[in-house]
Amino acid sequence: MLDYHDDLRLAHVLADAADATTMERFKALDLKVETKPDMTPVSEADKAAEELIRSSLQRTRPRDAVLGEEFGTEGHGPRRWVIDPIDGTKNYVRGVPVWATLIALMEMGEGGDRPVVGVVSAPALHRRWWAALGAGAYTGRSLSKATRLQVSKVAEVRDASFAYSSLHGWEERGMLGGFMDLTRDCWRTRGYGDFWPYMMVAEGSVDMCAEPELSLWDMAASAVIVEEAGGSFTGLDGNPGPQSGSAAASNGLLHETLLSYLTA
Repeated sequence: MLDYHDDLRLAHVLADAADATTMERFKALDLKVETKPDMTPVSEADKAAEELIRSSLQRTRPRDAVLGEEFGTEGHGPRRWVIDPIDGTKNYVRGVPVWATLIALMEMGEGGDRPVVGVVSAPALHRRWWAALGAGAYTGRSLSKATRLQVSKVAEVRDASFAYSSLHGWEERGMLGGFMDLTRDCWRTRGYGDFWPYMMVAEGSVDMCAEPELSLWDMAASAVIVEEAGGSFTGLDGNPGPQSGSAAASNGLLHETLLSYLTA
């Protein structure tokens, strides 16, 4: 099995630099915010963090490709860094601390392009999560001060906690019926949103979560973290990994049941 320790260490360095940039502008009264063509917001901090990460990767991994939310694709090859400079920009611009920088490395393998390294860094929450393929998933302040992540062992929907982002996405796609059935049958539901429910699945504090529409940069880092914590990460179509345009994550024991509700 390949060793991704150096890549993981680099991803932490990139996250440290991004955290410094994003925290400097968090809650700034003069923060500049624009609206993208898809009507989602982008701040000057989003752009600055992605530019910083790209610049560092050009120096340290010049042969690797880069895909970022704000500046698209650069380069070609079997290895590709996937970046969301601020996941949760709407929270960021309103001063809500639930946002994070997502950094993943994807590599071509026998089963196609898959995430092999993931770091999710939420500096306003003072939290960070990470994983590398075959090396487990962790949370903590640093590589040397970390706790290993493990998904829950809840096996019944009636005992499970389910997290989601919003209702309107399910409604727009004609999937609200199954979604509502799931929320009624669960023990607990909460609309945490963005990266956070996937990290809580990895920690074992939430048992399953799902979103009907996402981009690769929203999911790549979370996918490897959830899987290395012992969970399952697929699209709503059941295909493994973060490339289906939707996400379903669980402790594994509940995964088929989760999909059956949301694809009925």
